[in-house]
Order: sequence, then C-alpha cells, then structure tokens
Amino acid sequence: MATLAVAIVLLAASAASAIDFTEHDLASEQSMWELYERWCEHYKVVRDPGEKARRFIVFKENARLISEFNHGHMSYNKSLNMFGDMTDDETRCAYHCSMVASPPPSVPDETFTRVATRNLPWAVDWRNRAYGGGPASYVTGAKNQGPGCGSCWAFAVTATVESINAIRTKILTPLSEQQLLDCNLDNGGCSGGYVHKAFDYVVQSGGLTFEYAYPYKGRRQGFCPPHLPIAATINGHHHVPSYDMFALMAAVAAQPVVVAVQADEVPFKRYGGGVFRGPCGTRPGHAVTLVGYGTTNDGENYWIVKNSWGPNWGENGFIRMKRDVPEREGLCGILVDSSYPVKY
Repeated sequence: MATLAVAIVLLAASAASAIDFTEHDLASEQSMWELYERWCEHYKVVRDPGEKARRFIVFKENARLISEFNHGHMSYNKSLNMFGDMTDDETRCAYHCSMVASPPPSVPDETFTRVATRNLPWAVDWRNRAYGGGPASYVTGAKNQGPGCGSCWAFAVTATVESINAIRTKILTPLSEQQLLDCNLDNGGCSGGYVHKAFDYVVQSGGLTFEYAYPYKGRRQGFCPPHLPIAATINGHHHVPSYDMFALMAAVAAQPVVVAVQADEVPFKRYGGGVFRGPCGTRPGHAVTLVGYGTTNDGENYWIVKNSWGPNWGENGFIRMKRDVPEREGLCGILVDSSYPVKY
C-alpha cells in the first residue's frame, strides 16, 4: 500500500516543478507546515490526516537537509521536488529502472578512437544547434517514464532515434516509447531491457511510429498494434568504447548517445541544478541520453544528460554531470556502456 501511495504521489507530481523555499519557511513548526501545505498543493498530493502527519515529519527533515546542503557552496543544489516527503529508502526505490548492460561487440568500434578524437569541439549541446534550415533543437523535451515502469531503456533509445533522424532530415519528430514496450518482445517492458535489443527491434520492424499515434501508457499493454505508420528509421547501431572519455565526447559531438548511470542513490534523485559531483556508485543500471558536454565559467567540465523523469526534475529534466573524475568508469558509471543508432 505504501508503494502504491508513493506511485500516486509521483504521478500527480508529473505536472509540477520543484518549489522554492527560504529560511523563513523553516523558522517554525507553523511555517514548516505552511510550506508542506504549499508543497502538497503544488504537487496535488492528498493525504489522510494520519499519513499526512507522518509524512510531515519526513518532509521537515528533508527540507532542512536540502537547505543545509544548498548553503554549503557546492557545485550543484538539491531541490524539494516530487520526492519531498519520501524517506531515503522510498526515494531510492522510486523511478526504479533496470537496464541490462549490452554485451561488448566482437569487433570494437574504433570510429571514435582515431581522427575523430583529435579535434573535438570545446562544447556540444544538441538542444541548441540550429544548422542551416534545421530545427532549433535536435532533442525533444524531457519525457516521464513514470514511477511504476522501468522503461528507461525505451526512453533513451527513442530519444537517440528522434535525434539522429532530426540530424538527417532537419525535422524533429517525437516518437513512441510505448511501441518499444509493447512490441519489442525480446525486452522486458517495465521490468527492464537491453538497449542493443531495442535498437535491433527498430531496425527489424522498419522503424518507430509517432508519439501522438501511440502514446505512452506507463505499462506493457499485452498487444502490439499491426500496421503502425512509420515516422523514423535507423540502419543499425554501434557501441562506443568503454572507459574512454574522449571517445564518448567524439560520439556525442556527432549525435546524442545512449549512456547508462547509477541513479538509485538519494543525491542523484534530489538533484536540482548545477554540476553534479556525486556521490554515486559506478554500477550503471539506468539508461539516459547524453546530448552534449561543456565547461562552466570557473572551468568545471561536465556532461549534459537527458533523463526520463519528466521536465520538473533537475534542470528541466536534464542534469549536468562532472566529466573529468578519477574513477575509470566515469561519474556514476557513465563511461561503462554507451551506444548510438546509425542512419545513412
């Protein structure tokens, strides 16, 4: 029942963004209660009196910890987002995804280990790249997989298919994640999936249909409609060499890329903006979309990553993650497993 209640809260929160609060809001029990009421109204959360009293205790502690963190002059801030009245354990479990690592290719793809890595641009952001007559962005806005479906793999694959088709055709078309959930039977739907099997399905089925023609339901429906109109196609997919930051930079300089991160820890879930430095583990299980990289004014290098938790998490649904870290796997394991679609 508690899990169901959390899911209902998160679904209601999909239409809201994190709320701002000040030290005045934390000054007294009354002001804290008013802040919680505002949070509940903002996220359209309805609690019975007993549950609300229990959740208020959790909310107060979360708000204080977030405020303390944000006053610590860190490179990023945390937000009082849709996880605001959830315990750390509940937060870790929310938006669970299971992306199974792709097997390494029998012949490594060396596309991005030679000439392409020699003259990398200083910065790349596919959200803002208007080339002669092309769209203002080659990336659709952040979508929401929902708390009850581990479909991150479908969202990340769909995002890269959207982008490579926009690059080739100069038209950005939102595509259907639901098609992958229902029709890609080699994968597990809401129980997780392999990115390479999703790409294989897109090739073998002839492509993906329009998002409006086959909208997302947040569950596998048990049937696959025949004769779907095709909106976008690919010819194949390649794997980026693992543990190679410059190869991944070269790959995303050419197009958005599916990457995987470990996203089940509280700091990542409560991210609100800035350059995320962790802490996080390096065992990736959550598929996301790498759409660029850059450097802050004070010289901190970062990746630009599109998540699938809706536009109200992080920076409009995106996160900037520290790029140059000592771990071989990269921050949160971002260098471990990455791939991209091919379209001629």
